[in-house]
Amino acid sequence: MSGHSKWSTIKRQKGLKDAAKGQIFTKLSNAIVIAARSGTDPETNFSLRLAIDKAKANNMPMANIQRAINRVLDKNASVLEEVLYEGYGSGGVAILVNALTDNINRTYPEIRLAFTKHGGSIADKGSVVFQFNHKGMIKLRGNYDDILLKALDLDVDDVIEADQEIIVYTDLKKMALVRDGLRNQGVDIIEAGLTYLPNQIIEINDPSIAGKILRLMDALDEIDDVSEVFYNFNIADEVIEKI
Repeated sequence: MSGHSKWSTIKRQKGLKDAAKGQIFTKLSNAIVIAARSGTDPETNFSLRLAIDKAKANNMPMANIQRAINRVLDKNASVLEEVLYEGYGSGGVAILVNALTDNINRTYPEIRLAFTKHGGSIADKGSVVFQFNHKGMIKLRGNYDDILLKALDLDVDDVIEADQEIIVYTDLKKMALVRDGLRNQGVDIIEAGLTYLPNQIIEINDPSIAGKILRLMDALDEIDDVSEVFYNFNIADEVIEKI
């Protein structure tokens, strides 16, 4: 599962507030900048078009979107770097934090503080990521059975329904091919990108541990530079209700 989409579900269950609009726009702008590196024309750069569509869906003004695209063309603008941080939360759960930053010296301490403040710790590079599989992920809208038939013809790894969406998982090298194949068949694509799927899920049944984990996830979500969070835990509804 994609940690980011799953975390959205948990936030709704727990009633946690979403990030402020300014925070959301910052994250969306960063995603546009990264996508625009492969081309600033959304007609020829499908990843950029998806990033723009997502920004529009969150009511981001076109002026902000264009400013993010123009940042790639501005030689004087600070360069965004994509960094993957690895860590453990309370109960030994594994967490990967993907960040887009123009200043690692700012981002790393913020992420480290979030972990240590809520019962977790930052881990050495490579010590956590091996517990995940790096996959292509395509989120879609439509009829599950219809999409399943189309996706299977494209040699995908899995097709599931989650959060009122249909998610197709692919081999990393096949993601763009599958994405384009589905698009050419008229499938409504919401989002496409890379994700980390855990090899094994840890069930959290202790409300005190679950509370620490949820507070850590919320703290990470509030950091502007954090774009996505992936993890290997599951918290049942009845446990969340006891927190």
